[in-house]
Amino acid sequence: MSYCALVVDDSLTVRMDLAEALRSAGFESLLAATLAEARVLLERELPDVLVLDVLLPDGDGIDLLREIRASARLVGTIVFLLSSEVEVHDRVRGLRSGADEYVGKPYDAGYIVAKARELLRRRSTNHSPQRPSVLVIDDSATSRALLSRALDGASYDVLEAVTGEEGLRVAADRRPSAIIVDGVLPGIDGPTVIRRLRLDEALRGTPCLLLTASDTPGGELRALEAGADAFVRKDDELDVILARLGAMLRNHPVASGTGAVSALGPCTILAVDDSPTYLHEVGEVLRREGYDVVLAPSGEQALELLSLQCVDCILLDLVMPGIGGHETCRRIKAAPAMRDIPLILLTSLEGRSAMLEGLGAGADDFIPKSSEFEVLVARVRAQIRRRQFEAENRRFREELLKSELTATEARAAKELAEARAAYVDELRRKNDELEAFSYSVSHDLRAPLRAISSFTKIILEDCSDALDEAGRGHLERVRKAAERMAELIDDLLELSRIGRAGLARQPIDLGAIARQIVDDLRGRDPERAVDVEICAEIHTEGDRKLVRILLENLLGNAWKFTSRVARARIEVGARVDTEPATYFVRDNGVGFDMSHASKLFRPFQRLHDEREFTGTGIGLATVQRIIERHSGRIWAESEPGQGATFSFTLAGVTGGEELEVTNAQR
Repeated sequence: MSYCALVVDDSLTVRMDLAEALRSAGFESLLAATLAEARVLLERELPDVLVLDVLLPDGDGIDLLREIRASARLVGTIVFLLSSEVEVHDRVRGLRSGADEYVGKPYDAGYIVAKARELLRRRSTNHSPQRPSVLVIDDSATSRALLSRALDGASYDVLEAVTGEEGLRVAADRRPSAIIVDGVLPGIDGPTVIRRLRLDEALRGTPCLLLTASDTPGGELRALEAGADAFVRKDDELDVILARLGAMLRNHPVASGTGAVSALGPCTILAVDDSPTYLHEVGEVLRREGYDVVLAPSGEQALELLSLQCVDCILLDLVMPGIGGHETCRRIKAAPAMRDIPLILLTSLEGRSAMLEGLGAGADDFIPKSSEFEVLVARVRAQIRRRQFEAENRRFREELLKSELTATEARAAKELAEARAAYVDELRRKNDELEAFSYSVSHDLRAPLRAISSFTKIILEDCSDALDEAGRGHLERVRKAAERMAELIDDLLELSRIGRAGLARQPIDLGAIARQIVDDLRGRDPERAVDVEICAEIHTEGDRKLVRILLENLLGNAWKFTSRVARARIEVGARVDTEPATYFVRDNGVGFDMSHASKLFRPFQRLHDEREFTGTGIGLATVQRIIERHSGRIWAESEPGQGATFSFTLAGVTGGEELEVTNAQR
């Protein structure tokens, strides 16, 4: 993927230097010497990266930065501020204005390019190249040219490097799909390149093919011990190299990336020292190693910068005016966002006590100051690599913990499901046993009750003359009690059958069923005068037999509890403006106190004295059982002396139309 970079700087040398570095890295480059030229280019172009000088002939570059950050069109542009003003407060001002990176002059063009690619990679983490890329590291121009042509012809994108050091930087910057490296190179050799790759979290999985011109015994073994995935002699045919490469890539499928940052990539070092001479010497040495270096003359300025920008390593002088090295170290290590940054204390003090005091303050390393910087550079590199290893181990532990938690949750969910299936099976079994017991008991009681009722009736008819009035009264009460118990048993059997019966869902007209039930009620009680209103059509779905039992109980209760009202009225209707539709049976009877409504649907619970209204207390329990079997619900509304309304739903049904009025008839 090709990116576009805009370089804005009034120095022609800087513009051409950066343009050359960016073009070599595959960027399209646009150049501007003033803010006015930059604004014209930004009107018609949409750069991915902007390298912006702070001091320009026609204004302050930070003003343009603020305009860019306020523009919805340019919100994704990555901005580097480039300035000869290297004071920390200038860097802080730039970062607070929205810069992604602040680079001081003299700059390292390689660092800017590598950092730009890293930031772009973070911005587009979901992007994957259409063709796999291969990095060729070889100091022979002839060998590189031959390999590049062959790889391009085999549909690979080719990256090139002349030395091992350059190859490591390109690998960290471009993240190739595979690397082909010559065994003998100027500087570090091929096996060392591979060893360093294997130590880097972000690059260790990259497949590596080692080339050698040597025929010495054990060459392949040494290559594999270094970490190479394959070994090919340079005098082998190109098709052999391509075949080896293809096999490596098949065995190392391209991953989506772990998001790890390469220790070989662009890193930022914060150096803090009150000596300008030593500070600039350290800065020059580290910049030559490819690091971006931020120089701070005091602990206060270092802490201000760290509140805005994360760095990869801190070099901190032990003895400074103001906040000294020990206190600055303690503050850094006490802050959760900064405590993991490697910190190396620098001091001209000698002695074991100074070292122990520095390490006790939280420093990760302690180095005496000297003019020999090789040790300092090696320690910095080691600390950055250590931080990377710790981050890798932390991620590994987190992933392991996450997988363990996932497995534990899965086991717990399985055990819970099994346990629930066993809470459910046991309840179903006990319920079946209870219903079977109720049915059996109820059925077995009917025969003796019939005998009691029949024989008391015979005694009353045949032996009435032999009994006085008190005896006849006792027998009459026995007969009525037996009949009531038989009625109660019949209701219990009905409730038990409803719980066990299968459901046969079919279209039902509730209005038609209600009219049939009302006709039966009028036939059994022809002396009653009751006004009844029933919806012309109330269409629903359900088990026809069970729904009829439901309406028989509700209409039977309405008929019973309006028996003492001068002008009784019953209404059967539907409300279709609800989801699901709601059906109701309403009467103007004696009603009840809503504070006792919780008892309505419990078996054997009655809200009226049996001497006023007869009944077993099973009817509404039966109604609720039928409603539950249809996945619906039922509720009641009432006031004493104001009648009652029983409303219910049946899942997945629809409502009715206009009312049909059935006038009272004697």
